[in-house]
Amino acid sequence: MPLQDAMKNLEGLKEGILTASFLTYPMLRTLSLQLHSAVTGSYVSGTYSIVFVNCPNEQIARDIARGILDKKLAASVNILPKASSLYFWKGEIEEATEILLLIKTKTSKIHMLSSYVRLVHPFEIPEIFSLPVDQGDVHYLKWLEEGMED
Repeated sequence: MPLQDAMKNLEGLKEGILTASFLTYPMLRTLSLQLHSAVTGSYVSGTYSIVFVNCPNEQIARDIARGILDKKLAASVNILPKASSLYFWKGEIEEATEILLLIKTKTSKIHMLSSYVRLVHPFEIPEIFSLPVDQGDVHYLKWLEEGMED
């Protein structure tokens, strides 16, 4: 009986470790990328990302961009005027002219950046998505890093 109990405990422990591994993988991957970049001085694909956010007008876009930069959630934001958008909303096709933000940030800051945008954005469901930066000029990427330092 004690052996069976020990085996059950071991199975539970293995399940817990496996679950914890899956839940912590994204964070551990980000940390390992940062450590590798810091130690080797090289760029690791995916360390930085470009986040796309649509805004209803230029003033809101500027306010959101300034807030992002003030909070050091990104090093640079481009404001691209007049993006024509067509999308489904509540079962209907909608059309709008929107302002597109291209936000350059560390991949590790995307969660905080998204939370901030959702907090201040006037849309019920703001468009927020990101793409990892595969390659880039080493000097520009270093500048991005320096722009987000506290």
